[in-house]
Amino acid sequence: MKWRIIPLHVTNGFTAMAIDEAVSESVKEGSDSTIRFWRWNPSTVSIGYFQGIEDEVNLNECKKNNIDVVRRRTGGGAVYHDYNGEITYSVIGKEEIFPKSIHESYNIICGWVIKGLSNIGIDSKFIPINDIIASGKKISGNAQTRRNGVLLQHGTILYDLDVNKMFSLLKISKEKISDKMIKSVEDRVTKIKNFKNIDIEEAYNAIMKGFTINKEFYIGKLTNEEINRAKELASEKYSSKKWNYMR
Repeated sequence: MKWRIIPLHVTNGFTAMAIDEAVSESVKEGSDSTIRFWRWNPSTVSIGYFQGIEDEVNLNECKKNNIDVVRRRTGGGAVYHDYNGEITYSVIGKEEIFPKSIHESYNIICGWVIKGLSNIGIDSKFIPINDIIASGKKISGNAQTRRNGVLLQHGTILYDLDVNKMFSLLKISKEKISDKMIKSVEDRVTKIKNFKNIDIEEAYNAIMKGFTINKEFYIGKLTNEEINRAKELASEKYSSKKWNYMR
């Protein structure tokens, strides 16, 4: 089978989530399985499908800093996606091409991230359910959903990290945001720049090679139908209060 690769591009959070859904619909109808890479602009906080936006996010601080907030279709916790801080990927394909076991399918796709990081000289491993660690610290978080016979997995690969900024945007009580807690996060989370001082484009090229090795693939783009559907979903669903405040 052939994979369509959509190279690194920049998009806002509402459109990013809408593209994932629009591509999932077209894959369901028979389009090629797709891997795409992107960066978030403006920087965005995404919350898991089952979370309450007001419980998890400091909305006033986000507004002050021009940070968007969007609900994902996948589960998991609130995540701050910094434009300069990460490379994000989506893998969208028919369920039948992946193992039935969620653990095994995570293992396979996270293996592509691990190959990519090894191209930069970073030795990492998959830790179930959905983390990738390097030198004992988390460098990538991933989330998955299966709907209508289509698997969507997306994840972040940390290139850089501003822990203070992250804490200011997520709802963590003031007492907890201490030097000790910031140090604790820095002890648990790592980034590409801790291993190698390369620019984000170089990091992306290495990761993209990890995703495409031993695959038949072509560099493609979204179809006009997918673009139009994503625009519709971004405005009617992902940027709507109904979706983002549903819990």
